[in-house]
Amino acid sequence: MFKLQGVIPPMITPFDEKGDLDVRSLEKLVEFLSTRVQGLFICGSYGSGPMMSVQERKKVAEITKRIVGEKIPVIVHTGTTNNRDTVELSLHAKRVGCAAIAAVGPYYFHHSEDSLLAFYSGILTAVGPEFPLYVYNNPKFQGYDFSLSTMAKLKEIGVHGIKDATFDILTFANYMRLLASDSFDVVLGTESMWLPARALGCEAYIPGVGNVFPELCVKMWREGMNNDFALCRQTQFLVNKMRDIMYLARSTQLAVYAMAKIRGIVDAFPRAPFMPASIEEVSAIRHSLDLAGVL
Repeated sequence: MFKLQGVIPPMITPFDEKGDLDVRSLEKLVEFLSTRVQGLFICGSYGSGPMMSVQERKKVAEITKRIVGEKIPVIVHTGTTNNRDTVELSLHAKRVGCAAIAAVGPYYFHHSEDSLLAFYSGILTAVGPEFPLYVYNNPKFQGYDFSLSTMAKLKEIGVHGIKDATFDILTFANYMRLLASDSFDVVLGTESMWLPARALGCEAYIPGVGNVFPELCVKMWREGMNNDFALCRQTQFLVNKMRDIMYLARSTQLAVYAMAKIRGIVDAFPRAPFMPASIEEVSAIRHSLDLAGVL
């Protein structure tokens, strides 16, 4: 069974000052990450997927897959507000050779369990049961929770796994206890809880800070996988300090763009209406990173 392992950053999408895709910066970012992590999760929240057109999202997937080749798996977030666009993006991801897809619950409107089952069933029917489909459970962004019973029914109809972005360790523990199996993969959607998630049996996580400090995230993953929880705890504390630094900008996504520039990885912009971190925010982030000893 296909199963995610390791550090799989939710890659940001670089734009230029006019808001167009910055292809060269995208290529540089993929080149930087592809030799440092165990996978890439693209076009999600950090990747501004919902802010891009279907064609732009396809282009990001094509460029990423072309550069990555077979080095690491590429997981494409294909979730939209509707089945038609989600199926189109999902079939494209499969066609260009990506390893798996993930879809957040359709956002803006709130949906019944029957509608959610129909949404994911439609994706499964389109791509076929052999192509891994993950539920990307992000209540903050989709606007509602998935009940445990709904998640169990999604497992029954053939959904391959879940990216859990609830930031709730009890919810994650229930997924691991009641759903995780040889046929259902449970992946942590944040760097902030890797240590307790690993103690519960997790083997992969999707860290925003992994865009810009992949080596730190991989170090923490390896410590956890080695069951060296004393070392892992110290690294977890440092990673969570990094998350505190990210909140010096108006959002963690904006902080990642600023950190990417500070580290010399790429110099790119978020897409409007997001605004780049201010000079004062960048200065505060740089100073805090320096004090943390990570620059």
